[in-house]
Amino acid sequence: MARKVTLRFRPSAKAVVVRDGRLLVTRNQTEGQGDWHILPGGGQRAGETLADALRREVLEETGVLVEPVRLMWVRELIIANHFEDAEARKLDPEEHATEYMFEARFLDEAGSATEVDAHQVAVEWVTPLELTELQFFPRALAGPLGSYLRGGDPGPVYLGDVE
Repeated sequence: MARKVTLRFRPSAKAVVVRDGRLLVTRNQTEGQGDWHILPGGGQRAGETLADALRREVLEETGVLVEPVRLMWVRELIIANHFEDAEARKLDPEEHATEYMFEARFLDEAGSATEVDAHQVAVEWVTPLELTELQFFPRALAGPLGSYLRGGDPGPVYLGDVE
């Protein structure tokens, strides 16, 4: 099978923010698929550093001010490799996303979210136990994230092309 050439590359910054033992996540909904949770953050703009993208995106999506501390994980997602029904799911089959996930220090609550993603319905602080019960993406991050939240080894930095 010939590999499809990916035409759209999209880097983004995601935040791992823990406050009082709880992880900051956004709750999202897709018709027919129920609730799913992700780390806050999003696409990097041209001329913007990943650190600046992280600060901006987390503030826009959650109303929380953060400061990046260190890079924890890098994840790629080549849509064409994972979703045969990408177009039906309204995903761009030519997209190649690279997510840089940073440990981020909570600074302050600045108010409400100002620019939420299309599927975002809430901002939540979840415990490590609650995290295990959620439909969390990327799925491959659940183990390393759980270990990190329990004070253990967060595992490898590069996660690969995972859903």
